[in-house]
Amino acid sequence: MGLSASLEDYLEAIFEIDKTKRAVRVKDVAHKLGVTMPSVNGALKNLEGKGLIAHEKYDYIELTEDGFFQASKIASRHKLIFNFLKDVLEVDIETAQEDACKIEHVLSSHTIEKLTGYMDRFKDNEKNNGQS
Repeated sequence: MGLSASLEDYLEAIFEIDKTKRAVRVKDVAHKLGVTMPSVNGALKNLEGKGLIAHEKYDYIELTEDGFFQASKIASRHKLIFNFLKDVLEVDIETAQEDACKIEHVLSSHTIEKLTGYMDRFKDNEKNNGQS
């Protein structure tokens, strides 16, 4: 299922908010993404139409099983890229966060697999160098 970068951002925001709060509200998503509540409502309609969330007007937002799966993949990609930028390239945290947000939408699954393998080896090397 192809999602636009914007819808991926909304889905990831809902996922992240859901990890820290008991319930996700439209205003929480708007605040996290720095967008208006009408923008969030428009995105929610799209996400609901794709079966990724359940949301009744003026009610909480819930990820469906498929939505949770998609959002966790997006969040994992983001974290992987962020860690690569921060730990390997030593990019400052704020820039790494911003760049990871942009990059996560354009890398192929093949590149993500290769980056995952590289980061695993990098962590192993870091761990082994620390034990010497």
